[in-house]
Amino acid sequence: MSRVAILGAGAWGTALALSLARRGGHEIVLWSHSAPLAEQLNDVGENLPYLPGFTLPADIQVTSDLPGAIFEANILLCVTPSQHLRGIISHIAPLLTRDQIILIASKGLEEATFLRMSQVVASVTDNPCAVLSGPSFAQEVALGYPTAIVAAATTSALAQIIQREFSSPTLRIYTNDDITGVELGGALKNVIALSSGVVHGLNLGHNSAAALITRGIAEITRLSVACGGRRQTLAGLSGVGDLILTCTGNLSRNRSVGIELGKGRHLPEILSGLNGKVAEGVLSTTAALGLAARYAVEMPITEQMDAILHHNKSPKDAIRDLMARPGRDE
Repeated sequence: MSRVAILGAGAWGTALALSLARRGGHEIVLWSHSAPLAEQLNDVGENLPYLPGFTLPADIQVTSDLPGAIFEANILLCVTPSQHLRGIISHIAPLLTRDQIILIASKGLEEATFLRMSQVVASVTDNPCAVLSGPSFAQEVALGYPTAIVAAATTSALAQIIQREFSSPTLRIYTNDDITGVELGGALKNVIALSSGVVHGLNLGHNSAAALITRGIAEITRLSVACGGRRQTLAGLSGVGDLILTCTGNLSRNRSVGIELGKGRHLPEILSGLNGKVAEGVLSTTAALGLAARYAVEMPITEQMDAILHHNKSPKDAIRDLMARPGRDE
């Protein structure tokens, strides 16, 4: 029986804990950085702030003791906000044994360094590292709706371990050795989802949304290929699949933030209304532009989204400027 330590008791971490418990065959520990949340999860058996309506099975251990959570764990499943990953891995690195697998389910880029999450981990520890990405709303995974995602690692053997340990009748895991493409697809789709929300908030119709999603995957693919990813990866679950879900689904946090921006609300007010939940695209937008500049990649949608988020540009002006760009071949 494998021991899986889930680091992060937000909606996605809780949903993955429920999925693993439903599958069976694991000892599961769910770690929360918040002691009050861990206490509430143990007392009530329900994640009221982040994933209400689902009862945690009694055999899921919940704790705020990080060293205790990772002790003798075979897999450390990291589901923290991307900007907190470095701090957590740095804290536990001296406690890790060489064979413990770090599996990253956080989707983002480190704001200051523009690093992907696996690169952040590699800068701290040489433990084996894989990533989990793809179209997956936490609530639907918790409900047991059929979901397909991808496990990426630099070796097929490691990706197959994740596939074997996490696959279930309701969660289908594909493998991929293009960790760069998988991670960038998962991180950058959040930026395009913000833009898709802006279009919806401005009531610009379906034509605009379809154009933005299509040109969005073109941007994501350009940057991913420049960074060493494969074009075909971005046509898969972690690219087109995740982009479609996040740009169109009502459960998308990034899309919801974009909708409110399109309606004219200000970003600080919108973020305060998330009540501790994170819209990864807000910080990933700046990091994406930094990475694009490093590789001389053009990302016009991302540029306009950054101007809306961080430079008080009117969403209407951003759309107008996108439409006024010089003509070009597709």
